[in-house]
Amino acid sequence: MKIGELARLSGLTPSRIRFYERIGLLKTVDRRPNGYRTYPQQAVMILGLITTAQRAGFTLDEIRTLLPPDLEHWDHATLMDALTRKIADIEALQARLAQSRVHLLRLIEDIQARPDDMDCAANAHRVLTNMLAEQPEALDVTSDDIRLLDKTNRRQSVSPGRRKKMASR
Repeated sequence: MKIGELARLSGLTPSRIRFYERIGLLKTVDRRPNGYRTYPQQAVMILGLITTAQRAGFTLDEIRTLLPPDLEHWDHATLMDALTRKIADIEALQARLAQSRVHLLRLIEDIQARPDDMDCAANAHRVLTNMLAEQPEALDVTSDDIRLLDKTNRRQSVSPGRRKKMASR
């Protein structure tokens, strides 16, 4: 079959199909004397596997190592190991996302608890102080990433070279 038909059957664009061929994921391609690519019916299944694996979170490099030269010779142990590792990765990501959700909900609650007589800059300082006091290890922030409020209440990013400039003001 030609690339147009393969694109129609797989739901992928011809450029995507050529990309998968170029990076070695789609190997079952023949060239006719006129330069046209021809694909076997198996190419539809391979493209479906690639698409499904990407949706499951596999990288193209991971997919390349898992796909056998032909669909008749799967390495069962390697496949099961990769699937098990991907599930562990997903579970770790879910745990991090759940933790991030909890942190964000606490942050929203803390921001909304601003006393009526407090302006936004003072509230931001209060919230940041509370965040750092409660769980500084939970923040994935380096000293170069910290944002401060200067005297004019503008947010500024502070990097090592910038600290000297601010100190000389």
